[in-house]
Order: sequence, then C-alpha cells, then structure tokens
Amino acid sequence: CENVIGYVPLPVGTVGPYLVDGKEYYVPMATTEGALVASTHRGARAITMAGGAHTELIGDGMTRAPALALPSLEAAAELKRWLEAPEAIAELQDAFSSTSRFGRLMGVKVGLAGKYAHVRFKCFTGDAMGMNMVSKGVNVVTQRIIDKFPGTELLGLSGNMCTDKKPSAINWIDGRGKSVAAEAVIPASIVASVLKTTPAAIGRLNMHKNFIGSALAGSIGGQNAHSSNILTAVYLACGQDPAQNVESSTCLTLMEEIPASEPGGESSLYV
Repeated sequence: CENVIGYVPLPVGTVGPYLVDGKEYYVPMATTEGALVASTHRGARAITMAGGAHTELIGDGMTRAPALALPSLEAAAELKRWLEAPEAIAELQDAFSSTSRFGRLMGVKVGLAGKYAHVRFKCFTGDAMGMNMVSKGVNVVTQRIIDKFPGTELLGLSGNMCTDKKPSAINWIDGRGKSVAAEAVIPASIVASVLKTTPAAIGRLNMHKNFIGSALAGSIGGQNAHSSNILTAVYLACGQDPAQNVESSTCLTLMEEIPASEPGGESSLYV
C-alpha cells in the first residue's frame, strides 16, 4: 500500500473443525457481515459430522495473455499456427524457464481479432498463486516471439484474455489457477439436526435457485448461493488479494437427495 494514512481493523472468526480429505482444518474468515461465519460453520459442522468432504484437483494452470499487434491478418494467422503447434512449446518453455525455477509453461491458446493476437499462456506455478512469476516469464517469451516474427508489437502484457479479476466464459470453461471439485454425503438425520431441513427440500431449492434462477439471470459461473461471500472473507483473513475472488468463486453447486438404500432406512444429501 502506498500513501498510507492508517489501517482498517476487521473482525476475524474461525470455521471448524472442517474435515477435508481426512484432515481437520480451522478456516479464518474476516467479515463485518452478521451470521456469515455462523452459517459457514454450520455447513462445515454438518459435513464433518457426516465423515468430511473429499476433494480432487481437476485443473492447474495460471494464465497471462499479452495483446500483440502484427502487420496483417496473414501474419497474425501465421503466428497463431506456430504458437499452437506442439513443437513451439519446447522453444517457448526454454525461454519461460530462464526466469523461474518453479514455473513451467503448459500450453498456449491464441485469439485473433483481425491483425491483433491475444496469446493466452497457461503456466504451472506450484503452490504459489504465481501471477508475478507468470508475468515475468511471459514477458521473456513475448520478446522471443517478437524476435521470431518481425513487425510484431507488444501492446500490453495483459490483454484481458487471461482474464484477471473479471467474470469470463474462458475462465469458467478452461479454468484459471487451480480448479477443484469437492463432494460430501450427509445423512438426513444430520441435515435435520444441524441444518433444520431435509435433503429433498435442499435439493429442490438448489435446482430452482442455483440453476434456474442463475440461468434466468444469465450468470456465468454463478450456479451457487454465495461462494464469493465466503471466499472473500477467507482472502481478507489470509492477506490475499480480495479482487481475485471474481474468478476464484465461480462454481457450480450440486445438491440432490439420495434415496434410502433399504426399506426403513434414511436418505442422504449429496453435495
């Protein structure tokens, strides 16, 4: 922060224990919104009582997409064909790796608008969010491209096809950063005692709210109740950039009742 004139205190609460992949976590949340920590804690309690959540990392790659100007559409198309060819990755990876011991260039996708090319580089950054790491590496890669294709001009290191801190279809479809899926199965008795409802009622509301309502709103990645609320509170508590919640909180929430496996048994809520 520059031109500092003071600090803003934020209350920080904790959610937990939250059982995920066999390990208990306590999650800090910084917020001034009443009931947010309490309601999140209630959901974590129900999941933990039911045996916890299981997660899978299904995508991993931070992106940066510089905007380039070329002499003509023909030149831009030639650049696109070369960048998206498998043999180009090895050459570009060599340039990218010269800037980092941890970063690795994984792939390239090029969008054309006439003679202008937006080149979306996808990079592995280890455990780091890695935006600075990726930007540094892509800057060197871009210079390699300019040297190889005379007449190419770098308009900006970020040309918004990344896309950073803005809702977008490309992030929703291809992902940006780490894409994670999680599931939990909560017995009806726990749903009743902790959440004060039934699996059938939650499943019905989820369909009409998170799917039909979001569809009527034309939402991109908004098939959830309020994930950005929770994620922003976690980011603030952990000192992360809260603006990143725009792409980080896009998610789809499935909730449906699983019928009892035997007569007289209880149903469950699949999340």
